[in-house]
Amino acid sequence: MDLFSRSWTALRTVVAELPDADFAKPSGCAGWLVQDLVCHLVIDAQDVLITLATPAGTEPTRDAATYWDVSRTPPSGDDPLDALTVRLAAAYEEPGLLNFHLDDVGSAAGRAAALAAPDLRVGTCGEVLTVADYLTTYVLEWTLHHLDLTAFLPDAPGAPEETLARSRRLLEEIAGTAFPASLSDKDALLVGTGRRPPTGAERAELGELAARLPYVLG
Repeated sequence: MDLFSRSWTALRTVVAELPDADFAKPSGCAGWLVQDLVCHLVIDAQDVLITLATPAGTEPTRDAATYWDVSRTPPSGDDPLDALTVRLAAAYEEPGLLNFHLDDVGSAAGRAAALAAPDLRVGTCGEVLTVADYLTTYVLEWTLHHLDLTAFLPDAPGAPEETLARSRRLLEEIAGTAFPASLSDKDALLVGTGRRPPTGAERAELGELAARLPYVLG
């Protein structure tokens, strides 16, 4: 629960401090500018609010590791929902309006998460998870999007070390194996999820795991 708050607060703080000009720069998400990614974060925050207000009366069907649909094909940006996000982001016209909406909905999502009982069962996407597992999935989501947001903004603060470490552990659970210790948590996440290709040295360290990359999480 604490790491959810840390990762979300860190990400929203970076967005709040961005100069308007940075919203028009590319992000680490294929086909998306920074403003498009920020609009996606608004939608994510809405999903958190909806899910935390959707209690389930059955046993969990997924946990934080099995929640994800995993593929090996990185997104191209051509998916209809991705295109819709771009149109929504453009409709804001001014970065300040988009920033205000993220702060408004994002703050509410953070408060709802802090108030939710960790063992409460909630429903999302036809599955049932505990609140603790659901929020853990978002530690990984927020952390990866922090990397996406700052991919072309070298002066922006990076993701907190503790959320990078937790996200790496969760990615290793999803993969069913550990990444080499020689890879930093950030590099393990970037390479492991296909956000950048491994270098020659990294590929050698990865060994057989290199052939199974990337783990594209949806």
